[in-house]
Amino acid sequence: MHRRSFLELVMAAPLAPLKKSSWPTIAPEANTVLGPLNTITLGSTLMHEHVLVDFIGADKVSPSRYNSEEVFARALPHLKQLLQAGCRTLVECTPAYIGRDPALLARLSKASGLNLVTNTGYYGAAENKFVPRHAYPETAEQLSRRWIREFKGGIEGSAIRPGIIKIGVDAGKLSEIDAKLVRAAALTHLETGMTIASHTGDGVAALEQLSLLERAGVRADAFVWVHAQNESQPEVHVQAARKGCWVEFDGIGESSLEQHVKLVRIMADNGLLGRTLVSQDAGWYHVGEPDGGEYRGYTFLYSRFLPELLKRGFSEMDVQKVMVENPRSVLTFRIRELDQSK
Repeated sequence: MHRRSFLELVMAAPLAPLKKSSWPTIAPEANTVLGPLNTITLGSTLMHEHVLVDFIGADKVSPSRYNSEEVFARALPHLKQLLQAGCRTLVECTPAYIGRDPALLARLSKASGLNLVTNTGYYGAAENKFVPRHAYPETAEQLSRRWIREFKGGIEGSAIRPGIIKIGVDAGKLSEIDAKLVRAAALTHLETGMTIASHTGDGVAALEQLSLLERAGVRADAFVWVHAQNESQPEVHVQAARKGCWVEFDGIGESSLEQHVKLVRIMADNGLLGRTLVSQDAGWYHVGEPDGGEYRGYTFLYSRFLPELLKRGFSEMDVQKVMVENPRSVLTFRIRELDQSK
């Protein structure tokens, strides 16, 4: 495929925004750090990337630990390169208490031209190092109210609202705090319509989360199994996808290209490409390291992985589904618009 036609495919030219209408019209929208967008304008989307992370721990993390101007200068060229590669939307998955910085993301979105999406929720993996102290005595209902407030009123006093719920759980059977975070995410989803994206250690944890969400009244298609490539048994990916959830292979890079091509092929061969997401888990300005350490760019998926899929027999429509249609479905929440004439 010629480079021009390939870029035209993945960029998916946006259409005009939907017009306002009276109750009970439902408009498909997604939250970005610069405000809600009609989801048809999202275009080609990377579902799991990072700009800045701070692994000091929930009790010590603070914006005072880094210079936002330095981070801005380091990240911006990579985001501009990504736009030129054909991407239009990037989901920045760094949760609260690990360095989430919506104001920085808003500046980067304006300067780069990319749509950036941030999140609400808490990260319970890594043996709970990034879970704030108040999450232990609080109930799932109390935690969900915190996250719902961010969706309705903005994050940390800003007008920036989350576009997804990001949580994390360790491998194996869910711990008490991890299960609580999943229940809180379920309640938040039921109130806001945001999709739940969960950093998940393995298939055991993925299937337990799906079971817990089902009991809470949450449909499987409101759940993204993040880092699914870490589960060594592809049949578990197939099992989860057949339940209806999104299976995300998001560690794409030079050393893992072949693995990810095979994983996507297995999903396609089982008729589950419509449940498949791909991304790179790239970026990573590390707070505390000189100049943020090694910052991995975001273009490999566009320059190497997608062309490799086409070489291996995937169609242009397959690429469109994985890069445009599936992420659009994940990021869509439903907003009922009140009649403005009354």
